[in-house]
Amino acid sequence: MANHKSADKRHRQAQKARLHNRGVRSAIRTKIKQVEAGGENAPEDFRQLTSLIDRAVKHNTMHKNTAARKKSRLAKMINQSKETN
Repeated sequence: MANHKSADKRHRQAQKARLHNRGVRSAIRTKIKQVEAGGENAPEDFRQLTSLIDRAVKHNTMHKNTAARKKSRLAKMINQSKETN
């Protein structure tokens, strides 16, 4: 339990941010699975995923290097699937 009013407020803010970040990470993981599944919509899903990831980086939900790694690996996967078709 917080001993100061400011610590109590900070705790409330942290809880709110944690719930928001959890939702953002969940949405990113879901979209990654859709992109990995492939199909016709993979390039469009990848475009949406890139936007989600960039927003997460902007709001410090995800580290920029983690985001770059995920985008790079998925782009590579999509390009390889285009070459095989």
